[in-house]
Amino acid sequence: MEPQPPPPPAVETHFADLCKELEVDEGVAGEAAALLEEGKDVFLTSPSFGSKSPEDVERLCFAFVLYCVAKLKGKGMKEESSRVRLWKILEGCKLKYNDFFKESQQLLSKIDHVLRSRYGTDWEDQLELKQLQSLVNLLADASRFYCKAFNELFLSTSTGQEPGSTKSNPEYFCFGWLFFLALRSKSPELYKDLVSCIHGLVAILAILLIHVPAKFRSFTIEGSSHLIKQTVRGVDLLASLCHNYHTSEDRLKEMMGKFHKAIEVFFSTKAVRASECKLETLDKIDTDGLIYFRDLLDKECFHSNFEKLEKLSSTTSWEGELDLKRFLINNDNIISAENSSRDFTNLSCPKRVFETLASPTKTIKNMLTVPSSPSSPVNGGSVKVVQMTPVTSAMTTAKWLRGVISSLPEKPSSKLEKFLSSCDTDLTSDVTKRVSIILEAIFPTKPSGHWGGSMGLNCTNAFDIPWAEARKMEASKLYYRVLEAICRAESLNTNVNNLTPLLSNERFHRCLIACSAELVLATHKTVIMMFPAVLESTGLTAFDLSKIIENFVRHEESLPRELKRHLNSLEEQLLESMAWEKGSSLYNSLVVARPSLASEINRLGLLAESMPSLDDIVARQNFHAEDLPATPSKKRAADSDENGDSRSPKRLCIEPRSTLVDQISQTPPAKQSYTLKAKWRPLQSTFASPTVSNLVGGNEKCAEVGVHIFFSKILKLAAIRIRNLCERLRHVEQTEHVYNIFKQILDQQTTLFFNRHIDQLILCSLYGVAKVSQLTLTFKEIVNNYKREQQCIPEVFRSVFVVNTNHNGGLGSRHVDIIVFYNEVFVPAVKPFLVALIPSGGAHPDNKKNPNSQIPGSPKSPPFSNLPDMSPKKVSSSHNVYISPLRQTKKDALLSPSSRSFYACIGESTHAYQSPSEDLAAINNCLN
Repeated sequence: MEPQPPPPPAVETHFADLCKELEVDEGVAGEAAALLEEGKDVFLTSPSFGSKSPEDVERLCFAFVLYCVAKLKGKGMKEESSRVRLWKILEGCKLKYNDFFKESQQLLSKIDHVLRSRYGTDWEDQLELKQLQSLVNLLADASRFYCKAFNELFLSTSTGQEPGSTKSNPEYFCFGWLFFLALRSKSPELYKDLVSCIHGLVAILAILLIHVPAKFRSFTIEGSSHLIKQTVRGVDLLASLCHNYHTSEDRLKEMMGKFHKAIEVFFSTKAVRASECKLETLDKIDTDGLIYFRDLLDKECFHSNFEKLEKLSSTTSWEGELDLKRFLINNDNIISAENSSRDFTNLSCPKRVFETLASPTKTIKNMLTVPSSPSSPVNGGSVKVVQMTPVTSAMTTAKWLRGVISSLPEKPSSKLEKFLSSCDTDLTSDVTKRVSIILEAIFPTKPSGHWGGSMGLNCTNAFDIPWAEARKMEASKLYYRVLEAICRAESLNTNVNNLTPLLSNERFHRCLIACSAELVLATHKTVIMMFPAVLESTGLTAFDLSKIIENFVRHEESLPRELKRHLNSLEEQLLESMAWEKGSSLYNSLVVARPSLASEINRLGLLAESMPSLDDIVARQNFHAEDLPATPSKKRAADSDENGDSRSPKRLCIEPRSTLVDQISQTPPAKQSYTLKAKWRPLQSTFASPTVSNLVGGNEKCAEVGVHIFFSKILKLAAIRIRNLCERLRHVEQTEHVYNIFKQILDQQTTLFFNRHIDQLILCSLYGVAKVSQLTLTFKEIVNNYKREQQCIPEVFRSVFVVNTNHNGGLGSRHVDIIVFYNEVFVPAVKPFLVALIPSGGAHPDNKKNPNSQIPGSPKSPPFSNLPDMSPKKVSSSHNVYISPLRQTKKDALLSPSSRSFYACIGESTHAYQSPSEDLAAINNCLN
């Protein structure tokens, strides 16, 4: 009798059952099963999922693998429209969108080599996960806005129903949302950015107000707080809605014109002037310019029109990865893909407390009204206090862009032209040509042959021409405005009008243009181009952009608070990791400012490539050169800036970041080696080639100036994060020790920062100090508290870059967790700094009972709130005696096996984010 074959593993069986349930194509299911088998060890045994149960991990992996294969294998195939979609996969796996997006980033990094070999180097662009995540956030914000606005205008609070209930007229409520979804083909800009999206929803609300019976309104026209704009003929409906929701009246009318044409096409009905109709819904409303459709919401036609909208709102385009109707059912930012029903009769829109953008929750006064003293309902005040949400933030900054920037001239002002013409050669034409080329690269308005007509999220053709042209115009006007302000300031400081070294610098102009474009994108909250897309389009690196942000904020005084926060958030991202990534121009400056680091930088291949010329960018974008004036020569670009660099890495940074604007403004200038000097530095020195001598500083190279400024910003950022983390851990007394260790690493072990995140060095420094100080503090506690910091991202403690040598003697790399990095890399490099914290005799470094720990009468150390303004600690009140490093013989003695250990012991948690049972299994594996 032949032996029975062993039963198939449970994982494979579960995955096969899922594919059958979702009716996945056999080819896709087979390839997905092969991918799951190849990466099963990485997927299911990795500690990356924290405290999730094995069942949750399995479902996450199934969804990830199935989506990858369905998306990448089905790309461009005839049956692509019938493939299984993301929303269906998540529904089958009972997952939420946010869980899937969060964990997929970890899985992508772990099987990058597998996906690259199967689907090519551009697999990540084809997946479009980051863009889909942004689209989820946009639609969640839009649906919350629509629910809130609809409830304000149509739902009565006197009916005895629960606040926010839509059961009184769910048909009209759903009709508006379905109409919004159906408009994708007629107004694609609705899904490009949040500002356009809100304008579209306000236009739909206006159409509903005109057509929905007046008895369903929550207000009457007389004395209404919703419709406060009046004309001699009655209430100005559109002006009132624009006032309430901070929209542009011109753009709202433009949107409504498009929507009216769409209604005629969708429902085969004719438009009539509202002034020709005598209807209850139009009573006491100024009907001038308004349009009415007789058969739109009438009882006889409503249900058939509703069914048409349901069909029209379905899609097979890239938005089809999401079931857009669900956003009205569960419009929380954490969208649930399970337990959702297609029955629109049971909808509810509870009141929401909106989140604040990238800052602790707080309310601020409406920035669009005249400033006045705060008032509260308790005191009988009437000043409207609103909470800053993504929608209110976007509409506020968009109003600034319309009111301040859009009214500016399209070309350089006469004052700016005077500066440009005062150079050695007139640079006016060069500046205008460059703006046209770079902004066309960022906001393409001509089809690119490279994309082959694809209309995916990453496609340059995803920009419709009017939208892209409008954004280009806004960015160019902002650029000219800030450039003029910078020229005035530089001329005032140098007492000359000839600013040739600065105004002929290619990198300076590109950074200024990129910063202007990024602010325009941030204002509109686009889902197509997210940072660092502007760097990739302009050929800049993160280190380049970090040089201009502070100057941009300083010279544009009208910049709204939220855009200042955005720039500060970007600067944190640049400082903490992006500027340290491979291909950053920071390394080109370091080899000049720190020659001792050159060999390691070259060994790891970190140097940046040459910045592409304008001619290269024109060729890459595939638009006709005759449409633009001739580009400045390659020679001029090379002469003005010899520093080579490459485009920024593709990592998209959409996680929220805390801001430094308030904390840094309270921190006095530091006094240690990397502190900014009080004297003014010409901006041209910041952007000059690294090998050029600084105009103010004798023999100092410009690279030294740039590195000096960059490192001082790193120390300020680290000081604030160290202080916050020590306060969370209730070990404030260790703050300065941790900071000193971090500062020594930056100064003497700079290579530890290469290809890493500064928070990884902060966490390791904190744990090392805790070990030296004999504190009962584990890595698990440190990481758990770090997770509560706003800037926390899981990759910091889950995936740390480590260089290793393969069996052929060549260089390799791998990513390990924070504890492995600490033991293998950090301790050997930083051990001397940690030893220096141990006083003679092995006493506790912070033991207050030690008579030598504080000499009576000696000056007290400055509070850490002033960090990095610290001086060497004086240990004698009568002599100039300062703390100095221990002799090497004492260090060796202290590092004997019997002494305290600096390493993370195997007895404590092997990973800061896994359960005790997993710890025991890992320990057993190590012992075996």
